[in-house]
Amino acid sequence: MKFKLYFILSALLLMLPANTFSQATCFADKDEAVFNKYVEQIAPYKTAPLETILEKTALFFMGTPYVAHTLDRDVDNEKLVVNLSELDCFTFVENVLALSLAVRNDSLSESYFTKVLTSIRYRNGEIADYASRLHYTSDWMFENQQKGILENISKQLSGSKETKQIDFMTSHRAAYKQLATDNVMLNKIIAMERANNERGGFYYVPKQLIAAKANEIPHMAIVGFVTAIDGLDTTHVGFAFRKNGKLTFIHASSAKMKVVVDNETLSDYCLSQKNCKGIIVAKPL
Repeated sequence: MKFKLYFILSALLLMLPANTFSQATCFADKDEAVFNKYVEQIAPYKTAPLETILEKTALFFMGTPYVAHTLDRDVDNEKLVVNLSELDCFTFVENVLALSLAVRNDSLSESYFTKVLTSIRYRNGEIADYASRLHYTSDWMFENQQKGILENISKQLSGSKETKQIDFMTSHRAAYKQLATDNVMLNKIIAMERANNERGGFYYVPKQLIAAKANEIPHMAIVGFVTAIDGLDTTHVGFAFRKNGKLTFIHASSAKMKVVVDNETLSDYCLSQKNCKGIIVAKPL
């Protein structure tokens, strides 16, 4: 499995255009310090199974402050944002996954980490503009499944299919600085949404089934909380996490304003959320 994953990622990175990483930001001093501390702490687990590496990596970020919109501070220049000291729910998942894959491939360097992060975050692993970033969770999971990085196992968990139109960004363009007055970018996002919708939807585990399927949901699987809000696929993401015999999740919480292992089970959390329909479950490979 290690060789297979290394081959897939290495082949993918070699196929990326030469200018793919030229726009990548340099590590800020504070983030380089976090990275170096991580390298030191993950060293004893570098030959462990991927699930263990994911767990130790996620726990490394416990208590890291929740900060929203860290990817959108420079709206005029789309570039790879490396921020390990401030996380929202999605950048937490992306950073944990990218770091873990770098460790699993025995290639934990700043340059390799940023290459994997770029591959995970952008369509075809190429930074072109705002539209090249994978904005919707369902699209992000589909693209990363095509890359061999993860597998959506929701259908195997007796999942239902969500077929509603995903168009929240273009239906609420004023909420996005990059779309509010830029018709060219708006049309690119419209095209992206259309391509995503033409796939016919995505599978998810309805909230009424989560408790019954808890034993089949892998520890450290990526979970996306599917929403009933029109035009939107999910409102939150994290990792499934087994603690003291129960299935909860670890996430960058906007309520707690930091990375936490939630006190509620996955099932109870989703049942308590008015708009939560269930969860997408994707297993890192």
